[in-house]
Amino acid sequence: MEKITITFNNHQSTGHEKGILIKDFLLSSNSSFKNKAVAAKVDGQLVDLNYPMTSDCHLETVAADSPEGIEVLRHSTSHIMAQAVQELFPGAKLAIGPAIKDGFYYDFDLDSSITLDDLEKIEKRMQEIVKGNLQFERKTVAKSEAIEIFKKRNEPYKIELIEKISEPTVSLYQQGDFLDLCRGPHISSTGRLKSFKLLSVAGAYWRGDEKNKMLQRIYGTAFNSPKELRAYVNYLEEAKKRDHRRLGKELDLFSIHEEAGAGFVIYHPHGGILRSILEDFEKKEHIKRGYQIVYGPQMLKLDLWKKSGHYDHYRENMYFTEIDGQHYGIKPMNCLAHMLIYRSRIRSYRDLPIRYFELGTVYRHEKSGVLHGLLRVRGFTQDDAHILCLPEQLNEEIQNVLDFVIEVMGIFGFDYEMEISTRPEKSIGSDEDWERATKALELALKGKEITYLVNEGDGAFYGPKIDVKLKDALGRTWQCATIQCDFTLPERFDLTYIDSHGQRQRPVMLHRVILGALERFIGILIEHFAGAFPVWLSPVQVKILTITEKQNKYAEKIKRELLEKDIRVEADLRNEKIGLKIREAQLQKIPYMIILGDKETADEKINVRRRDGRQLGTLNLDDFSQQLTEEIEKKLIRFGGDTI
Repeated sequence: MEKITITFNNHQSTGHEKGILIKDFLLSSNSSFKNKAVAAKVDGQLVDLNYPMTSDCHLETVAADSPEGIEVLRHSTSHIMAQAVQELFPGAKLAIGPAIKDGFYYDFDLDSSITLDDLEKIEKRMQEIVKGNLQFERKTVAKSEAIEIFKKRNEPYKIELIEKISEPTVSLYQQGDFLDLCRGPHISSTGRLKSFKLLSVAGAYWRGDEKNKMLQRIYGTAFNSPKELRAYVNYLEEAKKRDHRRLGKELDLFSIHEEAGAGFVIYHPHGGILRSILEDFEKKEHIKRGYQIVYGPQMLKLDLWKKSGHYDHYRENMYFTEIDGQHYGIKPMNCLAHMLIYRSRIRSYRDLPIRYFELGTVYRHEKSGVLHGLLRVRGFTQDDAHILCLPEQLNEEIQNVLDFVIEVMGIFGFDYEMEISTRPEKSIGSDEDWERATKALELALKGKEITYLVNEGDGAFYGPKIDVKLKDALGRTWQCATIQCDFTLPERFDLTYIDSHGQRQRPVMLHRVILGALERFIGILIEHFAGAFPVWLSPVQVKILTITEKQNKYAEKIKRELLEKDIRVEADLRNEKIGLKIREAQLQKIPYMIILGDKETADEKINVRRRDGRQLGTLNLDDFSQQLTEEIEKKLIRFGGDTI
């Protein structure tokens, strides 16, 4: 029998029979990893523990609590779930079932709709499959054989997937009577699964195409221990409480109506105030940093979009119309009008940098399946700016934008991380320009001593970018701010400046946003603060509550005085019990309540209560308004015991 050498944990182990399974090797070597491993790497290739080693190799184990290990665990759980579904719903056809961030899903073609009660039944059947400790068995077959196998099983989606595979063979995995097309790897047996939960059901088009059939997608998650699963379920409950769609309705901030169009936001008065606060904040912060406010039209001639490259590289996300025989594109971005402003007259090197800022509303054709409240919409407003500068000014301008982003994220209480996104497959411009642009972004980050990751191939079609990922109160990351470096569009639009020698030269253009889309940022803010906005952002900062109608006149006087001091205030003068009024103000998450009774009216004082229930007691109105104004001006995001 031929022998092989296995290098494991930097030690060579000789004399093993060719074809020994990894799990048997771990058992024979009495490795402490045998109970922790869910998969392994052989010469860097991720494989099952049932994988046979047929030649000298390097072996690494993949622990269940590692990122790769938890992905294997979750992918295996999706197969176990699919087995349970097919056993409970005969005739269910399989689509795909990958591991995803925080869990897994599987798509099914079913005649009946899956309900929440059905999830409980499926989960129970999964537990029975786990107890059965079925082996995950892998086999490699020719494509033609696999197609015949799935024809007999009436699995059209699997056949379609196989037909698109270029290799002559495919791998199949089987546990019990369940068979699936899969690259793997998987856990060695179903009994290895310890902690899992099914979470929800949603619709999903086959291959994400709206023209295809709508399938039913079951989401779930799995962890290596019950403790981790409980923590995640608690996290989901907290996230559910913070869902901006629910809070947006409860706080009367916004709505989205199918009759008006999916993905188009309608702001209610309180939401309109919140947006206005952010817009005023943005304008002030940009003006003091040397930006000039501009506005471009909502649509531009199609020829302009062809010139910029948007038509070739972005038209599937654009809307088009025709007027008097002329074709137009509704703008998905604001940069074209800004370049036309720059090109409207001759520029000297002394004029640069020029920074144009626009709160520009854009429209993008997002697929209906990805629309999600304020977080993914079809019409939104960006805090868009374009900086045109000399090449030698580029580093300073990028660093100034980084400082801007960092300062603003601190004001809102966000942590963040950054990454550079590089050239995508579909792009314009020379290799030299892309290299120059990428190098400029890297140098700026290194100059600020900011650590960053590299996201290969995810840049804009005209240039690389720095993406800033916010971290909210639950530790979730959100893409908002971005800085894109562009040598290409200035070339296409023949943007020039006159240098010190009287020669025409090309400026460099930076595309950047700080908050990003206001709609998305507002959605993130709602969830970050759980609707309890800091005072400076609160649509209503003070609610005046009267105990009886006898205090109404005094309440109106206080309201007028606070409004004159630019404090946003409302009065609840209804003939209702004060306890009800307080409770409603708390549910509306209003930071301060002024409660007025006979004593306060007689003494011309106010009794102040915070939304966290803490009493500030009886105060003079001037003292209270002064304290409140200072709090607003400082943009505090926490006060007293009120954690928001």
